[in-house]
Amino acid sequence: MKLILVRHCETRWNQERRIQGGDSDIELNNTGLEQAKRLATFLRTENITSILSSPLRRATFTAEAIASCHQLTVEADQGLRELKVGELEGMSISNLNTTFNQFLVQWWQNSWAMKLPHGESFIELQQRAWKVVERLLGKYKADSERNEGTSVVIVSHYFVTLAIILKALNLSPEYLTKFKVDLGGVSKLEIHDYKVRLVAFNNTSYQC
Repeated sequence: MKLILVRHCETRWNQERRIQGGDSDIELNNTGLEQAKRLATFLRTENITSILSSPLRRATFTAEAIASCHQLTVEADQGLRELKVGELEGMSISNLNTTFNQFLVQWWQNSWAMKLPHGESFIELQQRAWKVVERLLGKYKADSERNEGTSVVIVSHYFVTLAIILKALNLSPEYLTKFKVDLGGVSKLEIHDYKVRLVAFNNTSYQC
């Protein structure tokens, strides 16, 4: 099975550089809608059998664009919501005060252990997101030969995408700062008998 991980396309808050966590339901802006169309064309030839999405509109709009090329419906899953960032929700990155900046540096260095103020930790996010992947693996394992060439798409968010990749590759959350996923970035994992290979990471070539 191939697992295609997609970060949602651009929103107004992305453009304004606002922190956009699991409690912000912002839709795609015009640039994001155009990105989603190109993304759908890019993935048109994939043998996609199902599409899962975060329930937040920026993800579901992106997922629906992909689904439109495959006559599929999008399955929303709460486990794929973005990291709950609590008091940081909606704040402009440029306007963060010194206290929050200091906290963010500390959180970034120890991200798997600390909860954001009134939010959640990276490890909590990873646990709930990985349950979604485990359900998929259980579903497709029953007939692995028939499903070997199939692709499942998960459309979610920055931290969700990285949480799944790190867990799949058995990498410590310490590696979080070593990776970056762009808006609309496409990554691919090949999973066979629970053996995993990362065959593509953060592909945005279709946006050019």
